[in-house]
Amino acid sequence: MVSTKTIIAASLLSIFIATGCAVSSSYNEEELGLRKTEIYGEKTTTGELTSYSKVAAGESKMIPRAFENAPPMIPHDVEGMLDITKENNSCLGCHVPGVAEVVKATPTPKSHLYDMRTGKTLAEVSQARYNCTACHAPQSNNEPLVKNEFAPEYRKVDGAAKSNLLDSLNEGVK
Repeated sequence: MVSTKTIIAASLLSIFIATGCAVSSSYNEEELGLRKTEIYGEKTTTGELTSYSKVAAGESKMIPRAFENAPPMIPHDVEGMLDITKENNSCLGCHVPGVAEVVKATPTPKSHLYDMRTGKTLAEVSQARYNCTACHAPQSNNEPLVKNEFAPEYRKVDGAAKSNLLDSLNEGVK
């Protein structure tokens, strides 16, 4: 004999399943994805033009780091400063520690003046880190397509402005 509780539970489960299946709706292809265009033929699809800052170096405001020890974004125009090679690095003209304080630029952090293989401090930027744009990029002024609710937490008060990567890497090593 089946109990009344079992019959009620089975009925409720059937109702939930039936209503869940009945609510399903369909979407057309223009409603899918972030670009809101046809997904099977992208001949007419174009991306939004990227808008970078035109503020000259030295006149820009520093962009807070996305997370602790994140490479800072480049807040100024980089026109004419790229390509970076071992022989030509326009970034270092302002960002080497001695010059950076004078021109009020963000100085190259200690981690860039350190050879991780030998454990020695270097007089100049490590050859493993001379290509600045491998990690640092200009910040686009475009609006994000998806709302970002990430909120960084920094262990140090000045974590949004300064890197302590070398200290963090050496935590517990000594």
